[in-house]
Parts: sequence; structure tokens; C-alpha cells
Amino acid sequence: MPKHVVVIGGGMAGLAAATTLAEQGIKVTLLDAASQLGGRARSVAIEASSRVHQLDNGQHIMLGANTETLKLLAKIGVQEQDALMRVPLTLDVRAGSQTAFKFVAPAYLPAPLNQLVGFLLCSGLSWRERAAVIQFMLRLKKTNYQLVNDEPLAGFLQNNQQSNNVVSLLWEPLCLAALNTPISIASSKVFLNVLRDTFKNKHSTDFLLPKHDLSQLFSQPIMRYLKAHQATTLHNKCVKSITPNANGYIVATKEEVFEASHVIIAVSLVQLRNVIGNLPKLSFVAEQTESYEYQPIYTIYLQYQHRAILPAPMLGLTGGLSQWVFDRGILCKQHGLMAVIISAEGKHQKLTQDELALKVVKELQTAFPHLTKPLWHKVIAEKRATFTCKVNLPRPANSTLYSNLFIAGDYTYADYPATIEGAVRSGINASNYIINP
Repeated sequence: MPKHVVVIGGGMAGLAAATTLAEQGIKVTLLDAASQLGGRARSVAIEASSRVHQLDNGQHIMLGANTETLKLLAKIGVQEQDALMRVPLTLDVRAGSQTAFKFVAPAYLPAPLNQLVGFLLCSGLSWRERAAVIQFMLRLKKTNYQLVNDEPLAGFLQNNQQSNNVVSLLWEPLCLAALNTPISIASSKVFLNVLRDTFKNKHSTDFLLPKHDLSQLFSQPIMRYLKAHQATTLHNKCVKSITPNANGYIVATKEEVFEASHVIIAVSLVQLRNVIGNLPKLSFVAEQTESYEYQPIYTIYLQYQHRAILPAPMLGLTGGLSQWVFDRGILCKQHGLMAVIISAEGKHQKLTQDELALKVVKELQTAFPHLTKPLWHKVIAEKRATFTCKVNLPRPANSTLYSNLFIAGDYTYADYPATIEGAVRSGINASNYIINP
């Protein structure tokens, strides 16, 4: 029987898997329960001020170290220079109207010299704190960012002479951005994996900021690629059962059945139990992942007058609820539109969406006095945006106890937290089991 792979789930893991298989000429059917592909990396249409606006489900950033995501974009015909703004590593964190911390890695220097000079010349840290950061980074590089035993990141940093000031201005914002997990419980091992890849070379440290909404960046060009390679993509298809048979598997939705030689299950953790419920050999995977806890991400969109602009496309904020603010006028030509990010759990969850927006408006006006009253606001709250990347979190593998049945998703890529890059790598890995059995 010729290979026919049914990929269940149209998030980034499923899309990466389907694209990788289709490139090899393998027949692919992609089933997604939603009406729109992309999972969390998608845009949504909202109406405000008598107009429809395309907003991302959450403001995303990528890194130059996200090599597999960049390869995927190149494969589907998305040119980096057209789709992403590449910004050399810069951390500009404001406390009120003042700059609390600023780090710039000089673009003209090779790595790791650019990072060392950046820390030497950064503002907001004492000379002793800068020396401690540099010594810490050199120790990490010497050990290739490896830890024998995992531990909470806050304790690990304290044991490595990182002051409270350094933690609050540097390491905690990076931890929240990378792991979406409070620093008190975040996995040091996974955080160091991200640092290792990020600081690998000069360009891997760059921020890559989307210049289009996420659907234009990912799902729409992937759908065109899959169609051009004779793959089938079906929306609103909720899988009810997966049944092994002599030729592989029968995958059943409410309306129809599909016969597959191979199956890749690439659904979210929330959907996993329902999809694998009739596969008893995967019960341990369901039990393992059902123990996971989750972290929210709140994106607060504020539309100001079109002439409103920030000093940079991405700035950090400290001392309040807001953590990062993005100027989508600079990035996406959505002039006057700011996106404020609040990662992980916190007291902001106790506020109504209008209360939260009002609080964020006040924080932005304090930091940037020219930003007065917005024309409208929209809060997008992903309450289970990512799994909590805790110490020694058990992670399922791509391969399963069933022949020719695999699992893909950011939760299966054990080296990384819940990120687009982790999802893409997982989808590619699952596909490679089929391409090179």
C-alpha cells in the first residue's frame, strides 16, 4: 500500500509535518477541528470603530536561532526580508519614563565578543553586576550550557551570584519571554537550552519580528504549498476515533473515514485525550500530559492616533503589569496600534478585561507621555497558552507503542519550551520517522 499519512491537527507542528511529507511526494491529508489553520499562531478579525481589523491571536517574536522555522518559511516561499524585521539583540527596558536597563550587542563585532561588549557597556547594572553576568555567561559557555540536575531558575541564578537587580531586569524578562513560566518554578535546563542556541553566533541572537499577521506569515502560504503538492487540507474535522487495521489505521470524523498507512497526531494538549481515547497503549501519554499545568498570555491591543509611534518596534516595561510593548505601525503598517504582552500567571488575571486595558493604558502613558487616550482597545486572553515549563517535566516522545503512529507538538520537543520553533522541530522529527523508517 502506498504511503498515505493523515496528520491530525493544523497547528504549527501539524503544518510542519504535512509540509515536510508533501515535499517528499508522500500523500498527505491534514485534518483540523478548527475553521482556521495555525493553532495559536494565527490572526483573528475583530471589529472596532466600525472597521474590521486583523490582529494576531498573540504577539509573537522569533529569534535568529529558530533555524527550522526559518527553513520552513523559505521552503513555502516566504522571503525573510519581506516577512520579518531582523533586529540585532537589543534589550531596552523602561521603568516609568526612565530607562531601567539597556543592552545592545554591537552588530559590527563577532560573537561572543559582541555579547561581552554589550554587557560591559549596558546601563542599569553596576560594574560588579556586569562582571558577575559576564563571568556567568563564560561559565555557561564552558559547560556548553549543560546542567547535570535540573532546578528552578531563580535558585540557579542566585547560586551563580546574579543579584536581584540583574534577575529582575535581565533574566526574569527573558525567562517569561522564552518559557512563559514564572522564574521561581521555571526549568533551568530548558532555559539554558534556549540560551545556548540563542548565543551560538552573531545572527542567532537577532530578534525576528513579524511584519505581517501570523496567518499571512504561516498558515496561508503553507496551505498554498500543500495544495501545490497535492496534499489535502480539511477544516472543521473533529476526529472521533483512530482504529488500527491490517493496512494501518482508520481515522474517523463525524462525517467520514480516512484510511491511512501512517498517522501523526499533532493536536494541542487540551485535545489529546479525546483524540487518543480509544488507543489503550497511549493511555500513559494521556495520563502524563494531563498532569501538566498551564500558563496564560494576555495581549492588550491599544489603537492610538495613526501618528503615534514608539522609539523602537519592541520595548520592555518593568515595575507594573506590562512586560513588552510592540509598535505594530513600525512592524506591520498598522499605524498607532500597540500590542502589550503580559506573560505567565499574575495579579492581572483578577482584573476584568476593561480594568486591565485601563491599567495598561496608564502604564504606557507614564512610559511614553505622548500616548494619551486610545481610540479603542482589545484584550486577547489565551488562558492556557502554553504548558508550564517546570523542573523535570516529563515529555512524551514522537514515537509511540503503535507502529506507524506518531505524536507531534511543542510538548514532545523536550529541549525547548512551548514555542513555534519547538512545534516546528517536533513536526519535522515526526515526519522523518515516516520518510526514513
